[in-house]
Amino acid sequence: MMLGIFLDTETNGLNPFQHKIIEVAFKIVDVQTGAFLEQYRSLVFQEKECWECSDPESLLVNGFSLEELQKGASKEKIAEEIKEIFLKRGIKRGKAVFICQNPSFDRAFFSQIIDATTQESLLWPYHWLDLASMYWAISLQKGRSDPNLLPWNTGISKDRIAAVYGLGPESKPHRAINGVDHLLACYTALLGFPS
Repeated sequence: MMLGIFLDTETNGLNPFQHKIIEVAFKIVDVQTGAFLEQYRSLVFQEKECWECSDPESLLVNGFSLEELQKGASKEKIAEEIKEIFLKRGIKRGKAVFICQNPSFDRAFFSQIIDATTQESLLWPYHWLDLASMYWAISLQKGRSDPNLLPWNTGISKDRIAAVYGLGPESKPHRAINGVDHLLACYTALLGFPS
């Protein structure tokens, strides 16, 4: 069995050295059969002084307020909950991969909750796969017969990929669990499950 951890984050900005993760969500799915195994979602508690460093454009996208996030869980509590789920589901490299729309972004912010050294010590997957690259490869093949299907003609944002497959855009304001559901719908349309 190979598991996919379909993961999304929301943040208060784009720079992981300045901004903070404010929400994390994932679903664990058997990528052979498509069977759903587990779901997780949590808001991340924010201190007022960190919130004041927020990028206003990012907050327009996700619509979070400080009041909502001050009801969130601590990073330590979230880390323990995720570790428990990953242990229960046997998440290890060679048996699971992370799948995101933008893994370089999500991994950097996810590491604010569980640092890379801890992830490595737990032998978690170090492969973070991205939907856009999967789509790019498939679109290059399809574009040989129809240039309109080349990825630079269709676009490679998750909403543009969804449109190619007749799916709607991600609901707004953005929430991590909605991002996960939309990611999973796009992945299913794009690749499906072998069994």
